[in-house]
Amino acid sequence: MLKLNLETTVALNEEFKKDIKLLFEQYQKYNRFDQSYYDRFNVKRGLRNADGTGVLAGLSQICNVHGYMINEGEKMPIDGELIYRGINIHDIINGCATDNRYSFEETAWLLLMGFLPNQKQLDHFSAMLSRYRDLPDNFTEDMIMKAPSTNIMNVLSRCVLALYTYDNNPEDTSIENVMRQSIQLIARMPSIMVAAYQVKKRVFDGRSMYLHNPRPDFSTAQNILRLLRSDKQFTEEEAHLLDLCLVLHVEHGGGNNSTFTTRVLTSSGTDTYSAISAGIGSLKGPRHGGASHKVSEMMTAIKEGVSNWDDDNEVKDFLVKIINKQAGDHSGLIYGMGHAVYTKSDPRATILKANAIKLATGTEYEKEFKLLHSVERLAPDLLREKWGNDRSVCANVDLYSGLVYRMLGIPEELHTPLFATARTAGWCAHRMEEISSGGKIIRPAYKPIAQEQEYIPLSERH
Repeated sequence: MLKLNLETTVALNEEFKKDIKLLFEQYQKYNRFDQSYYDRFNVKRGLRNADGTGVLAGLSQICNVHGYMINEGEKMPIDGELIYRGINIHDIINGCATDNRYSFEETAWLLLMGFLPNQKQLDHFSAMLSRYRDLPDNFTEDMIMKAPSTNIMNVLSRCVLALYTYDNNPEDTSIENVMRQSIQLIARMPSIMVAAYQVKKRVFDGRSMYLHNPRPDFSTAQNILRLLRSDKQFTEEEAHLLDLCLVLHVEHGGGNNSTFTTRVLTSSGTDTYSAISAGIGSLKGPRHGGASHKVSEMMTAIKEGVSNWDDDNEVKDFLVKIINKQAGDHSGLIYGMGHAVYTKSDPRATILKANAIKLATGTEYEKEFKLLHSVERLAPDLLREKWGNDRSVCANVDLYSGLVYRMLGIPEELHTPLFATARTAGWCAHRMEEISSGGKIIRPAYKPIAQEQEYIPLSERH
């Protein structure tokens, strides 16, 4: 088959663009409807009630995200709480910090099993994760190096699906088998993530890549830093901070978009790899896990558009431009501010902020931290003015997570993949719970509003 020359290729591309534009115009003509129908038929858009609370779709023992109270029908803002299996996130973090231990492995066990492990159980579970960190033979070469991508989330999703073919029993949805698959996925996600980044760096950035082997005696956080860095070196302070980030991201209740996606697919009876891959695809979205990337983009725009970062009035004026879709990505959103559940505070943001200020003080990042804090201080009043109400607005985890990752030397391409690496444990816990207690395929309703029309023979159509 002869290769097309450059001129022919360009001409075909232009012709294709014209065809797509025509199809788009036709689509717009026939696929619009009055948005007031949502109110008319009492449609709960986004599966949310009129007061902003989520539509109750199931029961779960895994996590409680508590951000407000209902008092005589009114939503009352409170400081946010994040509770894993009945244990407050602060207690988990403080308990491990007291013993100078890493928290992620213990938290993953807690989510999967429902109770805290004793020392013997924790050691055995950590050893199981270590045993499965290595990818199957030739997996890196065949699934990552031969099909590199600029987007690591897409590689994660594809590689999780590919692991199906390396599994001798992929379709068995018994809890015992899904638990085995879950432990393997939790162990392998960091290895896939870093390998995908190293290959991306080599192929698309023209830089050297380093494919190190994980160390069996290292924690998940330690191994991520070891695999990522060319010299394999890191400090214990860095590893403990990354471990903290993993614990904060590992779970957030059954109603968040990616976890609900995982439970929806699980309810259909599909395999583990399909369900977790779908969760990754959901998390990639800028309205979900991809929001940290949007925060970074927004902060770049603010830094370029504000000459004096210490001038509240100048920062405020630029935020107004963002809200009015005159700056940033023109979405009107201040990324990193607001949450579907949290009102007064997001505990994850509070914890990350406290660590960020400790790490930033006295470094080149201190000025950027202060700018983030200015956004957190100034944005709520500006948003309330725009909305015309007194709704409580707080910073969410994405506002400070990007800065913490940058201070750890973690490239921006890995911010959302790190989120996915941590959240895999939460997704797997919810998948096991859905199999154990769900029992029905999840199928909400959509109101049909299409007008009746007659079928017209092809020869009579204009």
